[in-house]
Amino acid sequence: MLWRLTFCTAFAAIAATLDVETLMRIQRISDPQLSPDGKTVAFAAQRVDLAANKKTTQIYTVTLDGSSPKAVTSEGSNDRPRWSPDSKRLLFVSDRGGSSQVWIMNADGSAQKQVTKLATEASGVLPFPDGKRILFLSEVYPECNDEACNERMLKEEKESKSKARVYTSLLYRHWNTYQSKRRSHLMMADIGGGAVKDLTPGRFDVPTFSLGGQDGYAISPDSKEVCYVMNGENDQALSTNSELWTVSPESGEPRKITITAGADVGPVYSPDGQWLAWRGQKTAGYESDRWRLFLIQRSSGSVRDLTETLDRSVQSVSWSPDSTRLFFTVEDRGRQSIQMFAVNGSGGARSIVSGSATYDDVQLTPDGKTMIYTMQTGSKPVEIFKVHSSDNKPVPLAKLNDGVIGGLTLPAFEDITVTGAEGAKVHSFVLKPPDFDSKQRYPVLFFIHGGPQGAWHESWSYRWNPQVFAAAGFVVVMPNPRGSTGYGQKFTDEINNDWGGKVYEDIMATVDHVAAQPWADAGRFAAAGGSYGGYMVNWMLGHTQRFKAFVSHAGVFDLRSMAGETEELWFPMWEFRGMPWDNAESYAKWSPSHYVSEFQTPTLVIHGDLDYRVPVGQGLQLYTALQLKKVPSKLLLFPDEGHWILKPQNSAVWHKHFLDWITEWTKKPSKP
Repeated sequence: MLWRLTFCTAFAAIAATLDVETLMRIQRISDPQLSPDGKTVAFAAQRVDLAANKKTTQIYTVTLDGSSPKAVTSEGSNDRPRWSPDSKRLLFVSDRGGSSQVWIMNADGSAQKQVTKLATEASGVLPFPDGKRILFLSEVYPECNDEACNERMLKEEKESKSKARVYTSLLYRHWNTYQSKRRSHLMMADIGGGAVKDLTPGRFDVPTFSLGGQDGYAISPDSKEVCYVMNGENDQALSTNSELWTVSPESGEPRKITITAGADVGPVYSPDGQWLAWRGQKTAGYESDRWRLFLIQRSSGSVRDLTETLDRSVQSVSWSPDSTRLFFTVEDRGRQSIQMFAVNGSGGARSIVSGSATYDDVQLTPDGKTMIYTMQTGSKPVEIFKVHSSDNKPVPLAKLNDGVIGGLTLPAFEDITVTGAEGAKVHSFVLKPPDFDSKQRYPVLFFIHGGPQGAWHESWSYRWNPQVFAAAGFVVVMPNPRGSTGYGQKFTDEINNDWGGKVYEDIMATVDHVAAQPWADAGRFAAAGGSYGGYMVNWMLGHTQRFKAFVSHAGVFDLRSMAGETEELWFPMWEFRGMPWDNAESYAKWSPSHYVSEFQTPTLVIHGDLDYRVPVGQGLQLYTALQLKKVPSKLLLFPDEGHWILKPQNSAVWHKHFLDWITEWTKKPSKP
């Protein structure tokens, strides 16, 4: 059985284009869950209420026979739908009672009942295959053995007149929060509620923090084992070495089952219980090492690396119902395809669903003949599809955004490839305005991605959506220079300890190529980036005068001070071969702060006060330098945001200032 899909869509040329308000009207579909009987998909859809400055999520169900989707929740915000083994009920997480708790309801949305009532709240629910118990997460006090203790300590902490924090180890703050006295643990309870058992007591978080990806825990099909991800090392700020552990829900000590030096995440049991698959990295301390697909036979403990010869990273993993095949997604040149590996077969993986899109969330019906997955592109937000092996024709299921998207002109991404540093081929996406006229000359906005080991993809975004900027009249160019993922591990690794080197040359080679196009007004170029993209903007400030305007969002400015105040210390220690006192030369060489004397380009500086990944001092130092150099500049601070600008009203302000700034400095056409 093989799926090979081709998507052909015709768009009518209409006037409406994507602005920020319209972007926020699009429902954000996620987390599709196929029922065990293969008849219904439950999923979450988030709505943005710009006026109320909030986002709410509701759960929908849609049958595979072509019925319209139905909202089965409405009160509060509800997500994380998970089917009971008999497909008759849905577990979910809701905040309707004023705190995050596990709830349960019939498949049609009736008889909704609260299951947990914990002072420390609950999330991440997962039903046991036996249908009798549930697994979930709660932020508990490690020294507590019961709910009464947690409730008492939580009350004491809230009522304390002093909010002082005391730490004796690193990673005391992370992304946008300070480490509290509580830790995330896996908890177990009967599906009807009642007493709660902590399956992962101790001082470590379970699962270990991860940006996106699959759950960091799973339950064996016989309900006799729980597998979870935990980093048990003392120096959490220095280690990426999360491991897979197993524990019996009934009794027994946890057992570590992986031994790789890098991270191991996303355990997935085979339906027959014989195998456990996961994603893993082999290199210690390197968060951007290639993600491999590993498989362990539970009876023998034998481990196999299924993607040893595949020079691409595995993103998500799922099993066929008969446990004979593994389906996984792979990032490749700005796209994400679905591949399949026969567990007992010979040879490697083969691609079964590919195209100019990003695919994910693969699930199969019990007979193995119908596949459920999500797809998104640069001109289409996430949609859930089904496809039957008999005709290979994808059919959309959710269709919640048809009314909004159908009324918009959303151009497709185009591809360009140039020769970069050392002869490497450097790929970029290009998005032209909806009313693009090849006889006209346009301002060009270059987006520089973060990471730095990241990439622009053929996918939809609700933060840096290039459609919004193209609709404002810019040609948007999104280069994937050295350091980008999806072009082979060597290409990714070549940014290590070379932040302003080959990657800068790759970007400028792209700029040269674009400048030679008849539609590009080389006198109206602007560039913008966030995180590492902000770093590169700051680097460009001191190394080129070819741009009329810059936007630096959460950008690294001074590498030495950045290393001393960021939190994930494995990152600078890998990228620059140690801390500043270990390798002062690299920190000086690649720090934009050492090139302030060359700053001339008007720059908008954006930062969140709660950003602990790239702390706000980086943005403040940059703005101070610009002001003292008398460079036209503006500082936009968000006191209630972290690394990303997420609140609806803040997002609207972010877009307004961003667009106003680059428009102001590029509005006057240059002479041909």
